[in-house]
Amino acid sequence: MICILIRPHLNLPPLQALLKNAAQATLRLHRAERNDLTIVISDDEEVQTLNRDFRGVDAPTDVLAFPADERDPRRGRRYLGDIILSWPRLAQQAAEYGHSPSDEAQLLVVHAVLHLLGYDHDNAEAKARMWEAQDAVLDQIGLGQQKTTLRP
Repeated sequence: MICILIRPHLNLPPLQALLKNAAQATLRLHRAERNDLTIVISDDEEVQTLNRDFRGVDAPTDVLAFPADERDPRRGRRYLGDIILSWPRLAQQAAEYGHSPSDEAQLLVVHAVLHLLGYDHDNAEAKARMWEAQDAVLDQIGLGQQKTTLRP
């Protein structure tokens, strides 16, 4: 199950279907459909607090991924973790990159789900693998034509 929470004070258009599709496509391409996760759309303040408390970085960022890797033996499913997006930050990035905030949000969901699946970009080889996986999902969800401008 993919749970999507949008903080009410943000007054955003409906994004749940797009974000769920991006997460599901990422899981499907990695044969990981039997995994659950939560996506939260929030603001810079909440993201900065989480970034400070869990990563020691006292600044907002576009997306945070918190792996959990918890297993539910009764359901045979794994809880991958939580993804937190900063809507103001991603909207600003979308404007800088020349695409819509919803496209940016989808990219960040794909990117964060890949992190929850174990991908990283801490060196050139790992980054190349992650970007290849990211591009494959972007192709699947119809954002392939923009993938060169959507890279975080």
